[in-house]
Amino acid sequence: MIIRAGYAIAFECAAVTPMILHLNIHPSRAGDLISPDVVRTDPYYPTDAYLDLFGNRVTRVEAQPGVVTFHNDFTIRDSGSPDETPEDAPLTAVAKLPSEVLVYLLASRYCDSDNLSDFAWSQFGGIGGGVKLVQAICNFVHGRIRFDYATANPRRTASDGFRDGIGVCRDFAHLAAALCRAMNVPARYCTGYLGDIGVPPDPAPMDFSAWFEVFLNGRWYTFDARHNMPRIGRIVMARGRDAADVAISTAFGQAVLKRFEVTTYEEAA
Repeated sequence: MIIRAGYAIAFECAAVTPMILHLNIHPSRAGDLISPDVVRTDPYYPTDAYLDLFGNRVTRVEAQPGVVTFHNDFTIRDSGSPDETPEDAPLTAVAKLPSEVLVYLLASRYCDSDNLSDFAWSQFGGIGGGVKLVQAICNFVHGRIRFDYATANPRRTASDGFRDGIGVCRDFAHLAAALCRAMNVPARYCTGYLGDIGVPPDPAPMDFSAWFEVFLNGRWYTFDARHNMPRIGRIVMARGRDAADVAISTAFGQAVLKRFEVTTYEEAA
């Protein structure tokens, strides 16, 4: 299938404001692009890009005083298949995990797995098999947190979400990833596009989505505690330990959000 995606995001800056943006798709999906994935600015400002420590493409820009709009519109090929579910197997012992995935076992800014360890082992300690364990965690988080866009809080940690029982997609992802790490399952946070493909349309305005990936059977697999079912047309933009690593925008100065529009849909054949 062909998916069209993009955004228009505007900020008002009080002064010259350097910014970094995670607004490109992940380099692993670059080969699927049909049209260019380019961060454009209005008015035009020069931009630069680099790959961060997690392999994400990051845009640098120095916005001038006033309103700046970042926008993009591209098409990309997708398999049209739902997220792959791995066959169940025993968890890989920590001592045998690849060194590069060990960082995803550690507590981080928003995935404070150390604060959830006792609960995780009491709740999930008797579950055998990696997929069964991760799915049990997804089921728990899906039932624990009630989605409410109005309650979005950029400072909410996994343990806060566990206690509050409310949040948005990033809170589902943070809590599920933190519980997985507490159970010695490497888990990383993802952000990207997820349109209403193969499911009833959501009347709420489109937004970027958050989910998580776990390392099972020698590779990474996608899980989504908010929707708690395999989905079609997921386009990853960035991966990291948690939302702090993959923030859509980071301003080194005052930048007030004025517009936020995201589009993702299957393009008619």
